[in-house]
Amino acid sequence: MCRENPTWGAPRIHGELLKLGIDIGETSVSKYMVRGRKPPSQTWRTFLENHVQQLVSIDFFTVPTLRFQILYVFLVLARRRILHFNVTAHPAEWTVQQLREAFPFDQGPRYLLRDRDAIFGDHFREQVRDLGIREVLCAPHSPWQRAYVERAIGSIRRECLDDVIVFH
Repeated sequence: MCRENPTWGAPRIHGELLKLGIDIGETSVSKYMVRGRKPPSQTWRTFLENHVQQLVSIDFFTVPTLRFQILYVFLVLARRRILHFNVTAHPAEWTVQQLREAFPFDQGPRYLLRDRDAIFGDHFREQVRDLGIREVLCAPHSPWQRAYVERAIGSIRRECLDDVIVFH
């Protein structure tokens, strides 16, 4: 049953065996289940180690102004270094241009790591695909998968923006 249904866990197989009239404990089922020999794909850490030279990470963070407007800061990070950043109040179409400015003359990376923010719309995804860059989306609510860009944003906010009042 385990080989025929590889996605079933011990509780599900235990329940099916009980339905068939086989009285066995769930711990016994889990003890005798066939284990997969290798993971179905590489782990996240392995992917990052294999492609660190070809990977950039992007993200947005916001800065409130004195007049309570929101400015969006676009950040591009590669190998723990800030490659490009810029600020705008209207990020929709502007983001694609920033990506072109960050990677001029077909010098784009192979992989673009980003979160699932709605600010990256369909037009952005089309342009990334046209540039020959493959998007890698991190899992929902998993900032640890983009730890360096998150840490850079935290240090920028802590070091630079605590003592600054943004007028416009």
